[in-house]
Amino acid sequence: MDDSQAKDQPPVLYDRSFWGIAITQFLGAFNDNVYKQLVLLLAIPAGAGVAANEDWQGWATFVFSLPFVLFSGFAGYLSDRWSKTPIIVASKVAEIAIMILGVIAFLNYDSWGMAGTWTVLFLMATQSTFFGPGKYGILPELFRSSDLPRANGLILMSTFLAIIFGFTIAGKLVDVLVGPNVQDNASRLWIGSLVCVGIAVVGTLTSLEIRRTPPAQPQAVFTRDNFGLSRDMIQLLRGDNPLLMALLVSCVFWMVASIAMPTVNRVGIGMLGLNNADTSLLVGMIAIGIMLGAPLGGFLCRKLPKHTAVSLGLWGIVICLALLGLWQGNGLWLGLNATRVTLIVLGVSAAIYSIPLQVFLQDRPPDKLKGRMIATMNQANFLGMLVAGPLYSLFLLIADKMGWPVSSVFWMIGLMVMPIAILYRMGGRAHPET
Repeated sequence: MDDSQAKDQPPVLYDRSFWGIAITQFLGAFNDNVYKQLVLLLAIPAGAGVAANEDWQGWATFVFSLPFVLFSGFAGYLSDRWSKTPIIVASKVAEIAIMILGVIAFLNYDSWGMAGTWTVLFLMATQSTFFGPGKYGILPELFRSSDLPRANGLILMSTFLAIIFGFTIAGKLVDVLVGPNVQDNASRLWIGSLVCVGIAVVGTLTSLEIRRTPPAQPQAVFTRDNFGLSRDMIQLLRGDNPLLMALLVSCVFWMVASIAMPTVNRVGIGMLGLNNADTSLLVGMIAIGIMLGAPLGGFLCRKLPKHTAVSLGLWGIVICLALLGLWQGNGLWLGLNATRVTLIVLGVSAAIYSIPLQVFLQDRPPDKLKGRMIATMNQANFLGMLVAGPLYSLFLLIADKMGWPVSSVFWMIGLMVMPIAILYRMGGRAHPET
């Protein structure tokens, strides 16, 4: 929405629609991360000496990412063809049903095993696939262009607050309801899933506060390429190299994040000897950093050239990963408290890096393709996450073969980020056709 079209628009913090989308996103992210962390913790056998082929976290990440790769194109088409508001509401109703299935999957864990919980993980990701383009694509339709950095920063901050709560509560649920023999008593986790059902109901109610926006492209025709990258998007990306490069860099960011989080789980349980709750809180340190860095990222996005903010974030990530990879004897060189601080700084750097990219990808495409651009961004990001699953397993295998501790995976991730930190410079803001 151009500023000239929104003279009577209330400020972001006084807009009911902002709070509707922010609270809806908060509750959805909470549910996603409670369930996802439960599955990840179930994918790690108890004990410190876990071989690479016994850690199934990478493949759980693969299952979670697959729907975004398969269905994001179609979700983007729906987001442009119809008003985004009813799509958001419909996806929240679907979340209620999926969380009920989560209760059933845990109740039957003794007979179904991971097949039931991973099926629900796949369905949960499918629901998020259709929620994503509406959630992010609606922001330029609801708010002024000048308000987008603040709106994105606040929503990102609240989202990662939800991630902190989700990861922490998931770890506590495993410790309280299941105990150390995680896979033997996993059926008791149905109680946690039941709480998620209630939260999905509340999230559906808050989604009703989002005002209806008109379809961005009501004459869009459904074609087979709506299940992949549409011809319009291919043409746009071919003619707009800065947009294409921003999309690829965003994809790498999510790939790196998706390798880092299961690595922290393994470091917490294996190298640091923490319980599930404290390990999950350790993962939450990254989210705390992103929450703290989100308003800073929004501020730097407005005050500095965007390529400067992106470079600052990238080098912060590289330095933090280098520190996290250090070890001595059987433990981390940093120690527990220093590791927590470094993970927070890693999150701050990630926010400073990602917010300018997100604003750029939202604002640069022509209005008629914004929804599909967000879907394409989701598709690219989760393609990165899809690749992250096998890469995590590969990095663990390399560490095992070399006799290195699992923290060495952080160095491998850092080597992936360094060329981007050296070479990448984000382009200008406006698309030539805008």
